[in-house]
Amino acid sequence: MRLVLLLGLASLAFADAPAILARRCLSCHNNSTRLGNLSLESRATAAAVLPAKLLARVERGEMPPGGGLPPAERTVIQQWIAAGAPWEQPLTLRPRATASFWSLQPLANPGGSIDSHLLTGLRQKGLAFSPPADRRTLIRRATFDLTGLPPTPAEIEAFLQDPAPNAYENLIDRLLASPAYGERWGRHWLDVIRYGESHGYEQNHIRPHAWRFRDYVIRAFNQDLPFHRFMMEQVAGDLLAPGDPNVEVATGFLVAGPHDTVGNSNLAAKRQQRADDLDDIVNATASSFLGLTVNCARCHDHKFDPIQQLDYYRLAAIFNGVTHADRPVATPAARAAHQALLTPLEQQAKTARETLARLTESTKAQRAPAEAALRARHRPPVSPFGAEESWPIARARYVRFSAPQGFPGGLDELELFSPSGQNLAPGATLSVSSTRVAEGNPDAYHPRHLNDAAFDKRWFPLGTGPASITLALPAPALVQKLAWSTDRLRAFQGRFQQNTVSQYQIELSLDGQSWTPVASHDNRLPLRQPDLDRLITLEALNPADRAAFEAAEAQLEAAETQRKQIAPLPLAYAGLFQPPAEPVYLLKGGSVMQRGDPVAPASLSTLSHANFTLPLDAPEGEARLQFARWLADNRNPLTPRVIANRLWHYHFGRGLVATPSDFGYNGERPSHPELLDYLAQRLLAHGWRLKPLHREILLSAAYQQSSAFQPAAARLDAASRLLWRFPPQRLSAEAVRDSLLHVAGVLNPERGGPSFRLYKYTVDNVATYFPLDQFGPETYRRSAYAESARSISTELLTVFDCPDSSLPEPRRVSTTSPLQSLSLLNHSFTIDMARALERRLAHLPPGEQIRQAFLLAYGRPPETAELDQSLQLLAQHGFLPFARALFNTNEFLYVF
Repeated sequence: MRLVLLLGLASLAFADAPAILARRCLSCHNNSTRLGNLSLESRATAAAVLPAKLLARVERGEMPPGGGLPPAERTVIQQWIAAGAPWEQPLTLRPRATASFWSLQPLANPGGSIDSHLLTGLRQKGLAFSPPADRRTLIRRATFDLTGLPPTPAEIEAFLQDPAPNAYENLIDRLLASPAYGERWGRHWLDVIRYGESHGYEQNHIRPHAWRFRDYVIRAFNQDLPFHRFMMEQVAGDLLAPGDPNVEVATGFLVAGPHDTVGNSNLAAKRQQRADDLDDIVNATASSFLGLTVNCARCHDHKFDPIQQLDYYRLAAIFNGVTHADRPVATPAARAAHQALLTPLEQQAKTARETLARLTESTKAQRAPAEAALRARHRPPVSPFGAEESWPIARARYVRFSAPQGFPGGLDELELFSPSGQNLAPGATLSVSSTRVAEGNPDAYHPRHLNDAAFDKRWFPLGTGPASITLALPAPALVQKLAWSTDRLRAFQGRFQQNTVSQYQIELSLDGQSWTPVASHDNRLPLRQPDLDRLITLEALNPADRAAFEAAEAQLEAAETQRKQIAPLPLAYAGLFQPPAEPVYLLKGGSVMQRGDPVAPASLSTLSHANFTLPLDAPEGEARLQFARWLADNRNPLTPRVIANRLWHYHFGRGLVATPSDFGYNGERPSHPELLDYLAQRLLAHGWRLKPLHREILLSAAYQQSSAFQPAAARLDAASRLLWRFPPQRLSAEAVRDSLLHVAGVLNPERGGPSFRLYKYTVDNVATYFPLDQFGPETYRRSAYAESARSISTELLTVFDCPDSSLPEPRRVSTTSPLQSLSLLNHSFTIDMARALERRLAHLPPGEQIRQAFLLAYGRPPETAELDQSLQLLAQHGFLPFARALFNTNEFLYVF
């Protein structure tokens, strides 16, 4: 039995070997390319290298490039060759797109209309549009679609009573003109481009100035900024409108993704961090604007699309001068006014530094004897690995160790010794001025670490101001010495050396009221070398020069103090642009340590319109500006198709191309290619403005039709890809939360500005986020303005599939789970909203309360049975259960 099993496993391994060759090797070694004069399409064409040469290169990890095969696959190849390389069927290349692929072709001009293109497909299946939806349904559908909020009862009633034949057109125009439109559709774009307000990775610190880019996006949608200009500004806004803060912030797009803020001295790690930053920019740019997965060509030519590895590095070279950082954004007048305040202070500081440098230089010959004299008169500095102070034997019950500048490096132990050498600290009661608290681990910096006879944990005070530690003994005792350390175990190799307490005082008391100083840092040399250098300089100077030195120090301190009082220019997390330190290299196998030739900035060879190549030493901004123009060129077939498809996707819940950021071979083919090109052409005809295209889509019969289910039509087209009905859609997570606020009447109208938080944010080297369980009016703004930290769940939003901003999310998932129902019933926010709705309607009699609640939540009055049941519920259980039940229904959560 065991032998049969082993033979079966061996034959399985042999069967896997050719598949591994096809998957890993055939794209380079086939009858067409014959890279290295080798084709692996059949055993006959590969006979020259089998078995010895192939096995040797596989075993050395040379093939495929970039580290070779995974160990398990390498073992399969070894066993296969050892068995004689049995090989029956020829290998074939996986299908892939070529330059003739549909999405890379120039736009067709099919004419017609939205409805005519859809009806063609429907009639071929014997289908037709559903009847028109009623006005109540239409206003709710369009209002949620364009603004992300429900219509008010007054808006519904006005639309129902409007006798004008163009009432629906007027409705759409009003909604497109609403500032809520930009909040809704700007949020869609932020999904696409991986916008987040924290760095991600290990530290995941907040980016406090990232919100300016979010506000730019919302403003651009509301102003109907032509989309080709919108693209260009996000790539090169600093060059297109220098000095205009409203445009310069647009380059926040380039640095909207994750960024590793942990420094690394290792060359390979530093190169990898930089390569990952550029990869993020390349991926975001190509997928958002072009719908191409260019990042798949990072290690080799794209396996499925006509994108060369060289293309990837051409794009990376375009962005090689971009680095993650805040950048001042201000008008020339504001910059000039700010500089006018700084200039005299900078001159004062410059003069003071020159004086200090000149006087320091003058002591060059006297520094050695001056240092020797200092060391002769002073005690050695404290050590982070252990320091102590002694005093004449004294009786005390209380010992206070205070530091005017705090204990910035913390203490891992504090020991109090009697004359006999006994450590009295473990038996003492500790009290401290303050303690830093790590929210995720309250024990991390606890004062008990000061006298636990261990050195692996530290006590840290809160902040950087004065701090103190008091030891209270059980009874008065003779004491003589205090010892302490910051890094007794030397675990951090002096990392805390500069943070070790160096200014302190030790006091004794019998009653805890009257204190006697017994020791201090007096007569100790400073720990930090700059402080020691200053003392040496003062020691070496004559009295007159010493006075001049100290006067210059005072002038420098005064200048720095005044400079800090000047309000800084506004900052935006929009990246810095500098000449790159080195060129981009083509990386063999994507390995940062296997550099090929340097690569010059250039457009993608995948497309043929307005292509460009710049010299290696081209100015940093020139490449971005050229690329921005290349993106926005009307001849580019991808950009208008991609954004037109994104609009369709958000209006109907599914794009004509169902993979909105992948128009390549692995993406889905368009369900209606002629309609897609029609929409793209209409976008160009409107001067790349989105609002006219929105309007055309929403005025179509396809959009205005009923969403009612039809069994006969569903048997022919279950997913309604042909759009025989309007597809019902669940509200997005933000729309759920915003609707609760809106219905409850507490939605904060504040727009723009710094984000609000749905979590408590703490930093202790790394950031920690704690979801709020109590919410106040400061959090009642629209969800578009909620701070979006990466890898952080914000409960109600996350439950309803709000994506993590660590990755782009061009197509949100929409799940159904018990947790959603439980959240709408029991979450503290939902209960708060139910109470707010009760207060909003408290002045009405019960029947009218129910009627208004239905109108607010569903856009319709209750039916008779619903009214009777609701009255019974109110009478028996009060308003809150009724409101929570109202929120927990499909009619509240879905648009039909």
